[in-house]
Amino acid sequence: MSEWPATKARRVFAALIAIGWSVKRERGSHRVLTRPGSSDFVFAFHDGEEIGPRMLARIARHTGLRPDDL
Repeated sequence: MSEWPATKARRVFAALIAIGWSVKRERGSHRVLTRPGSSDFVFAFHDGEEIGPRMLARIARHTGLRPDDL
């Protein structure tokens, strides 16, 4: 079983902002996030959309997000 729970995109986005990511630019549901020392990350989800465990693990691999950050 995955350690990642299915979570709403707005909550994941808020967690990314809390761990140091900031919005570089935004167009519709696509937000380009940036953080010093990391390459840019495109967060392309609508706020009410549910993100599943596998996608959360993939996001975490690129951003450093941890389950306890949610």
